[in-house]
Amino acid sequence: MIQRTIEQLAEMIKVENDVSAFKEHSIKGVAFDTRIIEEGNLFVPLRSEKADGHQYVQMALENGAAAVLWQKDEPNPPKNAPVLIVEDTLLALQELAHSYRKQVAPKVVGITGSNGKTTTKDIAASVFSEKYRVHKTDGNFNNHIGLPITILLMPEDTEVLILEMGMNHTGEISVLTKIACPDVAIITNIGEAHLQELGSRKAIAEAKLEIIEGLTENGLLVYPGSELLVSSKVSSLHQYRFQTFGESSENDLYPAQIKIDENGSTFIVPGLSNESLFIPLAGNHNVQNALAVILAARELFIPTSSIKQGLKSVKMSNMRMEWHQGIKGTKILNDAYNASPTSMRAVISMFSNMKGEKIVVLGDMLELGEEEINYHQQIGDELDPRKIKYVFTYGNLGKYIAKAAKQHFKDDHVFAFTNKDELIATLTSKIIGNEIILFKASRGVKLEEVVDALKR
Repeated sequence: MIQRTIEQLAEMIKVENDVSAFKEHSIKGVAFDTRIIEEGNLFVPLRSEKADGHQYVQMALENGAAAVLWQKDEPNPPKNAPVLIVEDTLLALQELAHSYRKQVAPKVVGITGSNGKTTTKDIAASVFSEKYRVHKTDGNFNNHIGLPITILLMPEDTEVLILEMGMNHTGEISVLTKIACPDVAIITNIGEAHLQELGSRKAIAEAKLEIIEGLTENGLLVYPGSELLVSSKVSSLHQYRFQTFGESSENDLYPAQIKIDENGSTFIVPGLSNESLFIPLAGNHNVQNALAVILAARELFIPTSSIKQGLKSVKMSNMRMEWHQGIKGTKILNDAYNASPTSMRAVISMFSNMKGEKIVVLGDMLELGEEEINYHQQIGDELDPRKIKYVFTYGNLGKYIAKAAKQHFKDDHVFAFTNKDELIATLTSKIIGNEIILFKASRGVKLEEVVDALKR
């Protein structure tokens, strides 16, 4: 993590007061929350609608902060303590992260997209770790605060920095990519997430494409070749390099001979190797995520043997394609970290083709805007009673999945709930033994509470 003297910090960001009295003092690491502050941290007080971090500065100093930032329009900065006065504490945090990224100078891989960002990040971390010292985004630290913190936690000897870039509104990816300056930028896909804020898939595509604004000179953009909203835009941007992945041979990378089971996906990539590659993640959508990573890995000269080993060794973040042993001999697939129509269709398609009696438990997909009911009904329409035995839904929007599914399932095979205890009781009563059960919903639904109740 960052370790600098006050004098060095003043060279990395614009400081408006005289800090020469403390210039030899040093900081190690950065924190914006006094509850997790560590000895020697630089404390960054941030303002939000709920609170102003400046009111916690004294507490931060008492808890071990070595220095603090202070926004110049805030009165009464602490006296007799290392205080760096700045125009805006958030902007100073971002500026510091940008400076630190430039000083450490790792190769940076930036990843955005409507779905699959975290999965792609985890695959990339596994593959790149075969050759390089890697630092990656932890958890959901992928926004205007989390990304700078991620960079500032980077060890000095990092060779590859893998950053997930999330967004809710236009302009947010632009900020993140200009902080990070990626050498390789990956767009996983363009889905329906954030339709509520952005209004259309075209607007979402334009927001995701902001990632190229920070690309380093001669940087590479990797994107799905079948996504016309991206390809139509980039065709006129001659100052950048592009490579595509997808299902067809028209792409720079595409898969062949795909075999999928509950243990993962096996596939061949023509032009890369005649040997099969394996990722411990089931589904065509995860094969596509792997192809994006392979393109990035080739850009950074990772040999095929290392790519193969890295793919095989992937470990996923929590609640993303997690298998658990459930009650009565069941197997539970927990993919309930987030959901959109695109990601829900992908995991249902993969799950539907697995062997065994199948049950799906599907919850609300959030932030879909005016067409949210229609999107849920479409999912219900597409569920196949020949492949899925029972459909359970949870939530005020999930009930529309159930309503549509009832049009082609038997009445006693579709259930809708807005109470988790009732859902758990009915689901438990329907389990005979040895079924496989899929859980999928947006994070706000907290469907993992039902998963926990059904774990063995």
